[in-house]
Amino acid sequence: MLVYAGIDEAGYGPMLGPLCTACTVFTVAEHDHTAGPPDLWSRLARAVCREKRDRAGRLVIDDSKKLKNTAAETALTHLERGVLAFLASLDNARGLPRNDDELMYQLGIACPDLPWYVDSTALPLHHDPAALAIQVDRLSRACQARGAQCRMMAAAALDAGPFNEAVRRADSKAAVNLSQALRLADEVWKRWPAASPRVVIDRQSGRSRYARDLSCRWPEAEITVIAESERFSRYEIHQNGQSMAISFVTEADSNHLPVALASMTAKYLRELLMARLNRYFCRQLPELKPTAGYMQDGRRYLKEIHGLLNDLGVDRTLLVRDR
Repeated sequence: MLVYAGIDEAGYGPMLGPLCTACTVFTVAEHDHTAGPPDLWSRLARAVCREKRDRAGRLVIDDSKKLKNTAAETALTHLERGVLAFLASLDNARGLPRNDDELMYQLGIACPDLPWYVDSTALPLHHDPAALAIQVDRLSRACQARGAQCRMMAAAALDAGPFNEAVRRADSKAAVNLSQALRLADEVWKRWPAASPRVVIDRQSGRSRYARDLSCRWPEAEITVIAESERFSRYEIHQNGQSMAISFVTEADSNHLPVALASMTAKYLRELLMARLNRYFCRQLPELKPTAGYMQDGRRYLKEIHGLLNDLGVDRTLLVRDR
């Protein structure tokens, strides 16, 4: 059995809102471990595809940047459908989450305890629960028939305050981003310690060398460099008779379904948290236009809520990232 995991993030660049990182893990039966990772798009083609307009109505799984619709009223349509269907197909799943609090609980995180994150969002936003349940059944049957099952979906959300503290300690935003990914990789290894998991992570800021970071994360382990190139870097980590392979791959979310699903999960989670933030401030300033939190528009947003922040006595280090 192959344990095949993907990790990706959303929200690395914005000045507002959390850095969200997600991990999805698939087990694949009867896979040749000497071969490369399986093409899960082909294996699960009865239920998933890459095309946004699929006549068969399959789940669209791809890099989240390709799927997020620019129309505000349908911005999360594809992200929501894919993420919620896979989440509900997990072992011991409790069905579709009724709101984003339940979603975060199922992903293993807690919502930041701040006033602008108080209001929960009812889910699903854009889909009928009964129609989604049909998709879950279709996906589960395809996974069972082809011996490839999603076994774990997990996430981490680092909001502005903890993000600023972490960057000050590490003196590097990139190091904080990588640390989040490696923490999730460690969760995979702890859950399947004897299965020699394969973990694929989207390339971090164009870097090609990660051995030192891996040694810091697993100081007692032996780190073997398999390859370090422009397109991918691969390592094997050995500790206590067990091993895990980690690859950092360019455009991983376009070539590895677990990474694409992680990308969608991280983006969906961040969008829901930003919706809470926007609701809080727009409720008090009805003329305020919502923001995605990226630099240029984030500055506009902060300028418009400047007086409100003063009136509320908001500590800006809890709202705005330093870098």
